[in-house]
Amino acid sequence: MRRLGMIVGLSIAAVWALVPMGLAGKNITVKGSDTMIVLGQKWAEVYMQQNPGAAIQVTGGGSGVGIAALMNGTTDIANASRKIKGSEIEKAQKAGYYPEEFKVAMDSLAVVVHKDNPVNELSLKQIMGIYTGKINNWNEVGGPDKEILRYCRESSSGTYAFMKEEVLKNKDYAADCQTMPGTSAVANAVSKDPAGIGYGGAAYYINQPQIKILSVKKDDKSPAMNPVKSDGSLDYEATWSGTYPIWRYLYMYTGFKPKGDIKAFIDWILSQEGQKIVEEIGYIPLKQK
Repeated sequence: MRRLGMIVGLSIAAVWALVPMGLAGKNITVKGSDTMIVLGQKWAEVYMQQNPGAAIQVTGGGSGVGIAALMNGTTDIANASRKIKGSEIEKAQKAGYYPEEFKVAMDSLAVVVHKDNPVNELSLKQIMGIYTGKINNWNEVGGPDKEILRYCRESSSGTYAFMKEEVLKNKDYAADCQTMPGTSAVANAVSKDPAGIGYGGAAYYINQPQIKILSVKKDDKSPAMNPVKSDGSLDYEATWSGTYPIWRYLYMYTGFKPKGDIKAFIDWILSQEGQKIVEEIGYIPLKQK
């Protein structure tokens, strides 16, 4: 009885520390990146079909939301389209969690405009100029005399954070950047706006006739590279080699070194079968060694 009282009085983090990760039952919760929501749900669907005793719930909310849920003990796995921050690791450790990182797929981020926009390519410097508010008219980058309308993701999004760190070099987004709740919302906005520009996982924009995926130059001396090949498929090699400059890993994080059912699920995701689903959904599988 005294032992029970001690456990009831413990924090969630402390209770989970007494239970090996993945051995508390076959219910697995996954939360986080909206970029990964369709991929995560497909992984869960196929895995549960093959393992009838497993129950996996996948929800979105953004990478930051998933990592926060991991730190407060309300999810087993956090999906993230960015690396966990040092400050988040510190908060997790203070709460009794020790995040483990798993690279589970790759994603090339596309910069997109309306199909009627004559601009076909931009350099990283020009993209930074547009999104920080230094470039405000399409005629500054070879386009028509139209004010640029910027669309971006919300601040809790890993895609938002990745673009800010890697492309904007940690400069602030322009104040007039219109935030969208998901990449599909960005696609919808740009498809209706001849002066618009947006970004997001390239897979979202393939086969959308109203949208043009721009080629991107690392610098003025580099060739412009497109994340999509002429046949409309993702260019794996361009991302694996880094010749297409805007790419990232997609991650899963656990609060502890995974064991049992959670380990089995992640191992399956990293297997050839799990990586095949990455291809089917439209992302880029990890390059096999």
